[in-house]
Amino acid sequence: MSLGRVILLNTGAAIPQIGLGTCSNPTEMENAVDIAIRNGYRHLDLAMVYRNQDEVGRALKKVIPSVVSREQLFITSKLWNSSHHLQVVEAELDETLKQLGLTYLDLYLVHWPAAFVPGNGLFPLRSDGEVHLDTKTSLVDTWKAMIKLLDTGKVKAIGVSNFNIAQIQGIIDATGVVPAINQIEAHSRLPQDDLLAYCKENGIHITAYSPLGNNFVGVPMLTENVVVQEVANKLGATPAQVLVAWGVYRGYSVIPKSAQESRIISNFKQVELSQEDCEKVSSIGVGNVRRYNIPETYKQKWNINIFGEEIERGAAVQVKIA
Repeated sequence: MSLGRVILLNTGAAIPQIGLGTCSNPTEMENAVDIAIRNGYRHLDLAMVYRNQDEVGRALKKVIPSVVSREQLFITSKLWNSSHHLQVVEAELDETLKQLGLTYLDLYLVHWPAAFVPGNGLFPLRSDGEVHLDTKTSLVDTWKAMIKLLDTGKVKAIGVSNFNIAQIQGIIDATGVVPAINQIEAHSRLPQDDLLAYCKENGIHITAYSPLGNNFVGVPMLTENVVVQEVANKLGATPAQVLVAWGVYRGYSVIPKSAQESRIISNFKQVELSQEDCEKVSSIGVGNVRRYNIPETYKQKWNINIFGEEIERGAAVQVKIA
C-alpha cells in the first residue's frame, strides 16, 4: 500500500500523493479503476480526450458507496483544447460530469495551453492534415471561464497542465487567480527545476505525469535504465516504484498509469529514497534531458510552440497568453 500521504493545495484541499493515471485503452479502464480503488487508490486523473470517462463512470458506480464514499476520492479531469472558448467551457465540464455520473470534480485543469477551433470534434483538422488551431482565444480568456466554474459548485479547484512559467504568470497577472496545480511531464530526464521552483514559490502544486518515461517514441523506458535498476535492487523494489518515489521525494503528486492489475497494485506500494538514491536517479538527466510529449511531433501535428523546445522553434503559431 501507499504511505497514505496527502499534500495540501493552495485551496486547503488535500490531494493524495499517489494517483492512477487513466490515459489508457477505454476497454481496459473500467476494470483498472475498479481494481485501483479496491486496492487503496483515492486519487484518479482523467481527461475528456482519453475517451474513457464513461468506462471510469461505470467503475465508480461499482465502488461508490460500497467501497468508498465520493468524499474520500480526489477526482481530476481536464478541459480539452476544442472547448477553450468561453461559451463552451462549462458545457464540456457538464459532459464530463455526465460521463462520470458525478455532481462535482475535485480539480479541473486546462489540459494544454493551446486552443483548437471548436465545433468539429476533439481534433479538428485543416486540409493539410494539421490540427486546426484557434488563434483568437487566449489563455486568459479560458482561465476567466474556468474561474467562473468555481461559483457553480461543479468544481472544487482549478488548475492547468503543460503550462510554462510565462503562461502561468500571464493568467495570474490578468486575473489574480493562482492555479492550484500545474500537471506536467516530470521524470528524471525532465526535472524542470526552474518550473518547479517557480511553482513552489507561488504555492502551485506539481502533479507529475509520465513518471516512468514514455514508450511511444522508440526509446527505452526509464524502468530499463541501469541506474534505476541498481537503486531498485538495493531497496528490494521495482524500477517503477523507484521512479514514483523520485517524484515523491521532489514533492510532486505522481500519477503512474497502468491497466494491468499487478502493476496497478505494485505502483501503489511506496518505497522511500534517501538523498543519495534520489541524486543517483537525478543523475540520469544530467546532460541528457528529454521531453517526450511534444505536440509538434504528433502524427496530426499541432503547429504551435508550446515549450520552446528546439523542434518547436519553426512552428507557425505562438501560444496566445492574453
